[in-house]
Parts: sequence; C-alpha cells; structure tokens
Amino acid sequence: MSAVMDRIKGNWNELKGKMKQEYAELTDDDLTYQEGQEDELLGRIQQKIGKTKQEVSDWIESL
Repeated sequence: MSAVMDRIKGNWNELKGKMKQEYAELTDDDLTYQEGQEDELLGRIQQKIGKTKQEVSDWIESL
C-alpha cells in the first residue's frame, strides 16, 4: 500500500487526469487529495467506481 501512497504524493495531478479519463464519474471533489488522508481518498474512489480497496490500489499503481 505504501507504493500507492508514494505514487499519489509524487504525481497526483497527472494521476488525477488519467483517472478521470478512465472513470468519467470521478469528480474533482472525489479526487481531492490532502496529505495524511490517503485512506479517505482511496475510500471515496472505491465507493465511486465500485472496486475493492485492493483493486483501486492496484489500478493507481498501474497508471
């Protein structure tokens, strides 16, 4: 999971664009990132796209 957090912290704006391309239902509010609240971010994404936390983590790592 820490690899996902490193990825989020490192390239968040780029990742956000890719995520919105793949899942148009993700909004800027869904993808609002604040340091220290990575779990909340993953939870919002998970709820919106209907994937498990592990699936969301794997997806982010693959971007």
